[in-house]
Amino acid sequence: MSQTLENIAEIDEKLSQRHIDLDPGGYFIIYIDRQSNLICAKHFTNVIDERGLAVDPETGKVIPAKGKVERTHTTLFSARTAKELCVKIFEETQPCPVTQLSHAAYLGREFVRAELALVNNLEYVQD
Repeated sequence: MSQTLENIAEIDEKLSQRHIDLDPGGYFIIYIDRQSNLICAKHFTNVIDERGLAVDPETGKVIPAKGKVERTHTTLFSARTAKELCVKIFEETQPCPVTQLSHAAYLGREFVRAELALVNNLEYVQD
C-alpha cells in the first residue's frame, strides 16, 4: 500500500512532537548557503542539566528551543552534499561532537532535507 504525501506529512508531524533526550555533546543549527552552494551546520556546546534541559556551559542559562540566542558556535561544518557533511562530522572529527545515535539519525535526516532544498531551490527550515 503506497503512502500519500499527506500521510507522510502527518506521520512526520506527529513524530516531531515526541520527547527527545538532548545530546550532551551539543546541538547544530543547519542552514543552506546558496551563494556557495553548501549545506552548513554550526555546532554549539551545551550541558544537560538535571531537568534534561540544554544549558549554556559558560552562563549556566537554559538555551531556549525557539527564538534567537546569542551564542558563538564552536565549529562550522559545510559540505556540498548530505553524505559529505556526515563524513566530515562523524568520521573525520575526533572526538565526534555527536554522542547519541538518535541525534546522529536526526542530523542525517536533516542534512538530506537540506540537500534536497539546495538542489531543488526550495526553502529549508530545520525541524
